[in-house]
Amino acid sequence: MAEASYPSDLKYHEEHDWARIDGDIATFGVTWYAQDQLGELVYFDPPEIGTQVQQGAPYAEVESVKAVSDVIAPLSGEIVEVNEALAGGPESINDDPYNEGWMVKVRLSDVGEVDSLLDAAAYEASLN
Repeated sequence: MAEASYPSDLKYHEEHDWARIDGDIATFGVTWYAQDQLGELVYFDPPEIGTQVQQGAPYAEVESVKAVSDVIAPLSGEIVEVNEALAGGPESINDDPYNEGWMVKVRLSDVGEVDSLLDAAAYEASLN
C-alpha cells in the first residue's frame, strides 16, 4: 500500500477525490485517504466513455473488502477515457492512487469549477 501523500500539483474535492488539470482535460482519482479508509479494493465499476458527470455527484463505484462506495466527480464534464487496467487490477488504486490508480479522464464543461477545489495543504488540513 502507498504511503500517505497529497501531491501539490493536484486539486482536491472534499469527498476525497483529486483532479489533475491539463488544459480542458482533467484526470480523476481517489486520494490516499479515501483508499486507506476503503481498505483493499477488489472491483472498479467505471462509467462509459461519453457519460456526462456533474461536480459533487457519483460517477463510478469501487468495491473493497469492507463496502461498495460511490466515487464522486470533483468537476463536471464528459468522460473521454477510462483506466481499463483497473478492471483487472483495482489494487493499483491502493498501491499508487495518483498515477497508476487514476480512474477516468474528463473533458471539462466548466474550467471555472477548478477554483472551488482545495489545494493540497487545505485538503490535508481538512482531514484533521
